[in-house]
Amino acid sequence: MTRPEAAAGPRPALLSRYTAADLRVFTPDEASRFTPHGAGDPRQDAVLAWELLYRLEPRLYDRLASAERLHPEVVNWLPRDVDQIVEVGAGTGRLTMELIERGRRVTAVEPALPLRRILRRKIAAAGCLQRVRLMHGYFDQLPLPDDFATLVVSCSAFTPAPEHGGEAGLSEMERVCKPAGCVAIIWPNHLDWLADRGYRYLSFPGPMSVEFSSHREAAELAEIFYPQAADEVRRHGWRRIPFEVLGVNPPRDLAYKVLAP
Repeated sequence: MTRPEAAAGPRPALLSRYTAADLRVFTPDEASRFTPHGAGDPRQDAVLAWELLYRLEPRLYDRLASAERLHPEVVNWLPRDVDQIVEVGAGTGRLTMELIERGRRVTAVEPALPLRRILRRKIAAAGCLQRVRLMHGYFDQLPLPDDFATLVVSCSAFTPAPEHGGEAGLSEMERVCKPAGCVAIIWPNHLDWLADRGYRYLSFPGPMSVEFSSHREAAELAEIFYPQAADEVRRHGWRRIPFEVLGVNPPRDLAYKVLAP
């Protein structure tokens, strides 16, 4: 699981949270992907800092993701009543829990074990373990057969970077999608890159905010993830923070491709 804005620019508070010593949390496979030269500095590399967050403080990430709610029309646009759905980079289930109502069977692929554990608990609490299969896997090595699902989707996870999708990841998503099925990237970045590969773009209007459970929660997480807006959040006593205040594109859009029949 990664985030579009992780590649857009550094977040000073998050960058100061981890050190190179924390890289030992990676499995050998993860280390080969995220620190291929045997070293890295999460104080300088925002993408690396996010990967450490997922593994060292998954509950902290889940608190943020739970507040960054998708535009309802994004989910409503997705196909309904399909047989098989695959979600890649499922994280802690921001989209997964919505997909359960749209397909007979959902396969959620997530490489970070701590995030999968949180997602499994949510699925169990919803009584849906029989309908959702959780799997370890990466964009470029999906553990699924060809033409498997009618809908293959990723939310706040795919980027053109090879370690978080790229050409190989997009090819894999299309490989496991059935002919005439749909591949959808929710909350996408690098729209031109996707357009060059045949993806169309949709965006849904209306004001959007990050909605925390309390002002205290909002102030604490803004300090970590949105430090440029933390003073304003505290000053206004906000629990709901407009995305424009945070300087982040809201999750109101998607890029999609319907494969040839």
